[in-house]
Amino acid sequence: MDFLSLFAIYVAVVLTCIALVCKYSGQQQTPFGQLFNAVSTVISPWIPQWLQTVFNKIFHKLFHQRNKLFLYLHLLLEVAVYGEFSYEVFGFCMEMDTSLISLSIPYVLLALKSYLFYLCCSRDPGTVTKKNHAALLKMYPYDERLFHQGTSCPTCLLTKPARSKHCRLCNRCVHRFDHHCVWVNNCIGAKNTRFFLLYLLSVCAMAGDIALLTGDMLLHAVLRSGLMHAYYIDENGQQQSTGLLFVIQHLFLTFPRIVFMLGFVIFVFFLLAGYTLFHFYLAFVNQTANEWFRGRGHGCQHCNPMSGHQCRPSYNPLRGFYNRGVLRNLGEIFRPLGPTQKKVN
Repeated sequence: MDFLSLFAIYVAVVLTCIALVCKYSGQQQTPFGQLFNAVSTVISPWIPQWLQTVFNKIFHKLFHQRNKLFLYLHLLLEVAVYGEFSYEVFGFCMEMDTSLISLSIPYVLLALKSYLFYLCCSRDPGTVTKKNHAALLKMYPYDERLFHQGTSCPTCLLTKPARSKHCRLCNRCVHRFDHHCVWVNNCIGAKNTRFFLLYLLSVCAMAGDIALLTGDMLLHAVLRSGLMHAYYIDENGQQQSTGLLFVIQHLFLTFPRIVFMLGFVIFVFFLLAGYTLFHFYLAFVNQTANEWFRGRGHGCQHCNPMSGHQCRPSYNPLRGFYNRGVLRNLGEIFRPLGPTQKKVN
């Protein structure tokens, strides 16, 4: 079945791209990053050294230098999805008497997402400067595990406030640093985390709504055609009833672009839904992605090889250090602490 082979190749390409993003965005601890490392170890002896050098230079420029490539890729994917939705799905849904309000929701979500995307890209994430440095030093207490009092940034030549980190891509220290997002070409920190969380929600809602409308259109197309109750003659001349795979193949051959678009938005929805849940979990416990990754495996204060006490590798000593309760934690993100406010445990 050719359509299954093409779809498998499509999924493999998407997974490979995600693995590359995880690998070269500094998140090697993710499952995709670990899988990429394992595959690279196996196939690297078979790849010429000069080709590996070329790839490493390209990937270094893409993922370890600030650039706008992923901004353009983001917009290109968005135009492709909405172009296909508007060109084919919208018309079919109108024929099925889908309400205009339902059909307008994806475009409202697109406008909202675009605004949040702009804020994520353009807003200062919380750069530590000489002007605000003294105030930020008093903002959070030092945990003396990940953040030590008196530690200086060798690049900015400033004492690091607790929960800050120097971003080598942006070449600046960022207060309450979460991560550098290549998709928005900006750091996520104290001043724009709220926009990033809302942006993730809007993208999930947008992908989910388009998937529902497209899936409903394809379902009505199958029901109207009576394909579920039809029969076909196989290669042996035997009459066979149509099954699910036959229906999928028919849809793939009849609406190839729509089926590919549906598969893409479903994949994006589940991928981003998991990513969004992870970041909201961090928001609920007042932890950043940087702290979560760095804190894993540090062990608790009672870890002692002599006593036999050893924490599991996933133990994170910062899980509750800055936690003030869900509501106050969310309030701290959506109303960032000002220069005169200090976080109290």
